[in-house]
Amino acid sequence: MTDEPTVLAEVVGRIGQVTLNRPSAINALDHDMARAMHAALRAWASDPAVDAVVVSGAGERGLCSGGDIAAIHRDASTLSADGAGGDAAAADSPSGRFWADEYRLNLDISTYPKPYVAIMDGIVMGGGVGVSAHGDTRIVTDRTRLAMPEVGIGFVPDVGGTHLLARVPDELGTYAALTGGTLSGADAIVMGLADHYMPSEHLGAFRDAVVTDGVDAALAAHAVQPPESALDVEREWIREAFAADTVSEIIERCRAVGTESAQRTADRIASKSPIALAATLYSLRHKESDLADTLRREFRVSLRFLQHPDMAEGIRAQVIDKDRNPVWTSDHESALASIDAVFAALPADTELLLDIMEESNV
Repeated sequence: MTDEPTVLAEVVGRIGQVTLNRPSAINALDHDMARAMHAALRAWASDPAVDAVVVSGAGERGLCSGGDIAAIHRDASTLSADGAGGDAAAADSPSGRFWADEYRLNLDISTYPKPYVAIMDGIVMGGGVGVSAHGDTRIVTDRTRLAMPEVGIGFVPDVGGTHLLARVPDELGTYAALTGGTLSGADAIVMGLADHYMPSEHLGAFRDAVVTDGVDAALAAHAVQPPESALDVEREWIREAFAADTVSEIIERCRAVGTESAQRTADRIASKSPIALAATLYSLRHKESDLADTLRREFRVSLRFLQHPDMAEGIRAQVIDKDRNPVWTSDHESALASIDAVFAALPADTELLLDIMEESNV
């Protein structure tokens, strides 16, 4: 056992450095970590001794593998089994309180008043995307493996993921959301989810250069042209197949393409939770005007899925028992019929409250 903090926050030179520090869990984000990270960012936002922030993950495996899925499974299992308490109970659960604070952190990252450098090395999934892809300086590497895999656990991309993916051109964001597939660093650049590509062996020197020379000079010295994106090669058929209005039609269009890649894509989507797929596609097709409104809507949807049996079942199959054989309670027809309930407004005292950070009020 170690008493080392799970978030390390220190100022080196004039750079605030945040390190997610749970390497044995690929720096999976829990509630205490989200709050500690947020506190450091808010303190540095108005600190004249801090010029920029650099966020990274401890260890060699990744920035962040997502949220604490085991804890979410406990709440999902209880709430979906009891069928009592409804939205208020979901909002007051540990998962509901975590999401509220996590989404506030995501919004503040998007409006951070100083350069926010996210080193998206290794695994960057779910909540890891939330603490990185909303920043203004996003670095990927040859080791980056980025994904929003929520549909595979009976959930919907959150942490502002539907805001990001809905704005990716040529339906590549829809593809990423409905398949839950893994993207390379080059893919992330093509999709607009990252800004700079860097060989992973340069990261140590880059961090040092940020402290000594500043962000722009460090990027000029160490960022390189990304390699070809494998996803970009598939762009044409993805644009056509994923423009359909329903998940069922998207699957049919993928099968009609006739290539091995498109067939695998159809099979992958067909294996996911129908209600999660339907809600994800609805979110992408009815995108909100800004991130704050998206996060409020994602909070509603997250609480509804916490009460739906598909989420507990999906986490069980993928993370707890690892049999990879979920038995979904929904189908595509019933999923479409229940969409309005998933997106309905919460009671006024349960809706997510957000305030945008400014230097003058932190």
